[in-house]
Amino acid sequence: MAYVGLFVLALLAATLLPMQSEAGLVALLLTDSYSVSGLLLAAIAGNTLGSTINWWLGRSLSRFQQRRWFPVTPAQLQRAQHWYQRYGRWSLLLSWLPIVGDPLTLVAGVLREPLPSFLLLVLLAKSARYLLLALIVLS
Repeated sequence: MAYVGLFVLALLAATLLPMQSEAGLVALLLTDSYSVSGLLLAAIAGNTLGSTINWWLGRSLSRFQQRRWFPVTPAQLQRAQHWYQRYGRWSLLLSWLPIVGDPLTLVAGVLREPLPSFLLLVLLAKSARYLLLALIVLS
């Protein structure tokens, strides 16, 4: 159940909802009761899927942007769009960053980044973050 919980937490944290998955991963790693690779797989998969939801929302932005529940402010969207236009798809390597990372994945959808390149870059970024965090915690 811990793996499913971490997957869901990481998924929600990668969407535009204000949540953190790192604390959940650290807490589970510190219990020494779970497979490190299982926890990493759950966190990486959930976080990457959450970012993919953002990408999909970005592809559908014109339909959702005016809705009251839409969690990206125009300023966040503009900042992320500036980064994305300046650095192109490589800016997705910063998708792990707080505040700007989630809007970047949304902008990638708005600007029609192809899904395969999106997934590859986001998967690399999310994997590096969680692997580094696990190395720090377990050393």
